[in-house]
Amino acid sequence: MNDSIVKNIKNRVMMNRAHLHPRILDLKSDLEQGKITRRQFLKYASLIGFSAAAATGLAVIRPREVRAVTYGGKLKVSGILTSIKHPAQAKWLAPSQIFRHIAEYLTFTDTDNITRPYLLQNWETDEELRTWTLYLRKGVFFNNAHEMTADDVVFSFNQWLDQDTGSPMAAILGGYLDTTGIEKVDRYQVRLHLIRPEIALPEHLFYYPAVILNHRTFEGNFLEAPHGTGPYMLETFEEGKNCILKKRMNYWQPGLPFLNEIEFIDLGFNTAKRVKALQAGEIDVADLSGSDEGDAFQMLNKDPRIRIEPVATARVNVLRMRVDREPWQDNRVRTALKLCQYREKILLLAGMGQGHIGRDCHVFPGHPEYCQKPAIKFDPRKARSILMEAGYPDGLDVTLTIGDNRPDIHRYAEILQSDAAEAGFRISIDKISEQKYKQSFTEIDFGITLWRHYPLGTTALNLAYAADTEGAPTPMNETRWVDEEFSQLLAEANASLDLKERHRLFCKLQDIQTERGSIGIAWWQNRWTGVLKKVQGLKTHPSGYLLLDRVWVRKT
Repeated sequence: MNDSIVKNIKNRVMMNRAHLHPRILDLKSDLEQGKITRRQFLKYASLIGFSAAAATGLAVIRPREVRAVTYGGKLKVSGILTSIKHPAQAKWLAPSQIFRHIAEYLTFTDTDNITRPYLLQNWETDEELRTWTLYLRKGVFFNNAHEMTADDVVFSFNQWLDQDTGSPMAAILGGYLDTTGIEKVDRYQVRLHLIRPEIALPEHLFYYPAVILNHRTFEGNFLEAPHGTGPYMLETFEEGKNCILKKRMNYWQPGLPFLNEIEFIDLGFNTAKRVKALQAGEIDVADLSGSDEGDAFQMLNKDPRIRIEPVATARVNVLRMRVDREPWQDNRVRTALKLCQYREKILLLAGMGQGHIGRDCHVFPGHPEYCQKPAIKFDPRKARSILMEAGYPDGLDVTLTIGDNRPDIHRYAEILQSDAAEAGFRISIDKISEQKYKQSFTEIDFGITLWRHYPLGTTALNLAYAADTEGAPTPMNETRWVDEEFSQLLAEANASLDLKERHRLFCKLQDIQTERGSIGIAWWQNRWTGVLKKVQGLKTHPSGYLLLDRVWVRKT
């Protein structure tokens, strides 16, 4: 199965050995010996600059074959239309669904979690994974005829890292890059000098706020100067109502997009409203981000007019406890609570049976580093014994805070409330507005937070469970949990490309977080997109991104 890949690797090595990362040869050897899979090779080789196209002989940027398409037509999509003036300031997915089609990313992580160049032609990194050279694709123009150059990329990086911008990108990149490490080499080349090694940099460049801005025209409000390199142009935008995108005729990828027009219609957060609109044919695609996808799945799964596009993801509702506040400072209390998760029941009733069982560490079974471990059994008797040992013979009263907009989280909370009672936990559920929860989630003692999908196991660990250089919790570390051994192993994993070593490190990381960490993970969620059957070419992305440039509508 791997013979053609190995042959292409050998040819590339012979042609240009000087420009290949030294670890490519080791990855090639592991592939030849059957130590790693084709997908593992492609994933890690692509991250260090060896393109998947070179390895497989493919020549496309985003490999999705379309044998015959119908050009033209209009697509209607449900959306949440909030006025985000600065794309980098988007704190959640829904606002990015629109500007993603106007502006674009340096990289693209596909549905197989393999990251490829996009606005970049390619990239290179040194053996230590600390110096990254980004080579821009030449001949890419913004929709106002300005060519995209290194100045635009440097400007965008500075916007992301500027604390005044308030971008989630600062949390993603800030642990290993600051503005002093951004170097313009020439018109089409940018070099990044990292504070510490980071293998996931290319994947981070596809994070939803990371679109490249036109440095000549962007002055803080993208809606006033919507100049991007993408396949569509902004025609109209009315907050809370609708937005119309029109096909761009001089797009840098010939033949794209297929559609003439996309209309986003704001149907609010109500899942039933989006589903009914799809069933009535008022929309063609139901974007379910920001809604309860489990309920939507139940309503749409048996409708013969609708096609459900599912994908397994690392998206997860994290049961999280602040370890700097009582009673969660005591790991015995945390352990007792986690034993009260009847995971199979939670998956069935809260997750509609669609997903994978979790085991209280923020590493998804689909991550390449994942270390298989035995399932954790529901054991309220053992939990009660541990709680008594912790000094609570009469049980414990705690308040669980959740947002009011996700029925799956509400069901999770109610199941836990019921099942933990046997162990002595008396859980009160405090529902607050979703907006308030998002604004204050790092200050909540005991809650359930939705975390998005990340393709590598290190990303969420670096964001949510890491410490800064002074040993203090990083801004996104909502539980304030810092473990010295965990932090050291995570630093080693960030700098390691050896798959066997990464697996060894993750076995330890997962054990530490499971045994003395600050979170419970009952199940990993599938994602779905609901579409009318006439809609072709749409695949659900694990991150929930709508990607509509290759979507077309079949004539009925």
